[in-house]
Amino acid sequence: MEKEATPLSPGKGQGARLFLSFVVKEARHILRDKRTMLILFGMPVVLMLLFGFAITTDVKNVRTVVVASEMSIRTQQAIERLAQSEYFVITQTVNTPQEAEQLIRSQKADISLIPSGEGNGHIRWQVMVDGSDPNMAQQWTTYAQSILMQPVGSKGPSPRAERLGVRLLYNPQMRSAYNFVPAIMGMLLMLVCAMMTSISIVREKERGTMEVLLVSPVRPLMVIIAKAVPYLVLAFAILITILLMARFVLDVPLAGSLFWIVAVSTLYILLALSLGLLISNVAQTQLVALLLSAMVLLMPVVMLSGMLFPVESMPQVLQWLSAIVPPRYYIQAMRKLMIMGVGIGDVTREVAVLAGMTVVLLAIALKRFNVRLE
Repeated sequence: MEKEATPLSPGKGQGARLFLSFVVKEARHILRDKRTMLILFGMPVVLMLLFGFAITTDVKNVRTVVVASEMSIRTQQAIERLAQSEYFVITQTVNTPQEAEQLIRSQKADISLIPSGEGNGHIRWQVMVDGSDPNMAQQWTTYAQSILMQPVGSKGPSPRAERLGVRLLYNPQMRSAYNFVPAIMGMLLMLVCAMMTSISIVREKERGTMEVLLVSPVRPLMVIIAKAVPYLVLAFAILITILLMARFVLDVPLAGSLFWIVAVSTLYILLALSLGLLISNVAQTQLVALLLSAMVLLMPVVMLSGMLFPVESMPQVLQWLSAIVPPRYYIQAMRKLMIMGVGIGDVTREVAVLAGMTVVLLAIALKRFNVRLE
């Protein structure tokens, strides 16, 4: 079958103007769609607020019941110190452990504290806790232990208190926002870049206008790049929005170099755009592109990237699967750069993996694109 005659290649100046016209065309299309703009900029703000304030694993207002059958002055001082913290609220005082257990079983208390005597400069405690949520139960116990085991009425810490002391690096308040902000960055940038890019290109195919664009004087590769440029700009706008909200709304520190945070994010955005281009080669309709993006991006990002659940705690098979999920490495890199404040040398592994994935995905996507043209 004979190939159609291709038009004469335009000059450099004319080609640049045509390329710019494609970029402006795509940007105008995005700006005209108010619903898309609302999703692109509304979703980051809503998710940041939800994960920063509503969906939180921070310890606050834990309902605490105290068994006061053996309450000495030192014990009372320890309980007062616990009540003065922002983490625990003393709701009741009972006489027996059985009463405390009944309050926990009836969901009227979360944790009970039972003093069981004093010795060697410290108070011995028994703790009863609602273990229906094991993660929260662990946090409640750790918080209560760190407060109660502080020495009372002595000039120096007792040996027992020193052994039980807890020191938290990078996040002394144990705020969940420190964990969620890098995760939200990884999820949003992947969804916006990959999903929106794939849908944009598939939309042209669905309407039959892609063929018209491809026979224009501009090379087909330049057409695809021109369609991706507006989403690249939008991704940077979303990245800046997230960083500003993290710093000034959620009080999450940017301990590392802002330059390297942006540089690694740029690499990740290019990877997401490459994945979006690959999806657009496979999908023939916008609905298929949306479903593919949801299956390939959303569920793996949430479940296997370490966003909500530690990868190390997963079964070995799922750990192997998570190794091919790009957001896993970006989230790890952002946690190190933003929260721990390390240099770029400490995230070379993550950067190398992201760079390798970008090269592979872009090569496959462009290869498939050229095959379809031929």
